[in-house]
Amino acid sequence: MAANSEKSGLETFRLFSTSDEKIQLSLGFLDSSETHLPPPPPCVEVLPSEVSSSVKYTVEPVNFGGLTLLKGRVSTQDVFRLSNSDLVPGKYEGGLKLWEGSLDLVKAIRSEVQDGQLSFTGKRVLELGCGHGLPGVFACLKGAAVIHFQDFNAEVLQSLTIPNVNANLIKNTQPSATNVTERNTGTGTEVRFFAGDWSEIHHLLPLVYDNKKDLNGHPEPNPSLGYDVVLMAETVYSISTLQNLYELIIKCMNRPHGVVYMAAKKHYFGVGGGTRRFLSVVEKDGILAANLVAEVADGSSNVREVWKLSLK
Repeated sequence: MAANSEKSGLETFRLFSTSDEKIQLSLGFLDSSETHLPPPPPCVEVLPSEVSSSVKYTVEPVNFGGLTLLKGRVSTQDVFRLSNSDLVPGKYEGGLKLWEGSLDLVKAIRSEVQDGQLSFTGKRVLELGCGHGLPGVFACLKGAAVIHFQDFNAEVLQSLTIPNVNANLIKNTQPSATNVTERNTGTGTEVRFFAGDWSEIHHLLPLVYDNKKDLNGHPEPNPSLGYDVVLMAETVYSISTLQNLYELIIKCMNRPHGVVYMAAKKHYFGVGGGTRRFLSVVEKDGILAANLVAEVADGSSNVREVWKLSLK
């Protein structure tokens, strides 16, 4: 998922649409981590040519203190036939909304680049739960060689992510060279889009390690595998997905120099997740080191954080 700033800069988080809420509460969804969800959609690569032509897409600027990116807007009613809903577990995971953590992540990695702590030049980058894909767009504009975008729903990629990547690349580079109609843009960056659940998407992503044993099983890590930078915003809201997400990033990280930048709320009240719950999974396994990059306590929501994870 990635939090939309409206007139006041705030939006109310709606876990279900009004019509779904009574049904979900009767199943005890908020009272139990053992949720009976429908099977996830199949994992697929979405080609840029598969962009939706039936959904109205509009853009508006987002300013990051001298850097302006574009955020798209589409209707959940048009795409999923849902209204007043940010999340329907197992069906729609909030990818059409621009979440606060996505903005926090762009600000944080931009600061890391300016301070010389991070470079995207020539790097392979993966954005998990991308939604609008603004962190990945920033990486692309900063010279990433590969940027792969992943979201739970193929519909999000088709109706929002691909148009949003196109809009930002056209705005910030040469229009004739960078419209993402094939895997490569005119800048030489490989841009690809993948849809699917975190428990299965590693079978489709091109650069992952096959299993966790590879982490310490090879005296010389394979430089052709793994992503140099993994970006994710607002991905740790659900307790039931934390272990799958953690195992996925372990498979995805380049060894030994891969890093993960994670932006999220410290706690997600009502659904139980948050940065601290995810970091407890990280700490238990003992493979990654975690460092706090930024904390946002602006009164607009509960405390938000950006963390950097790296191999010990």
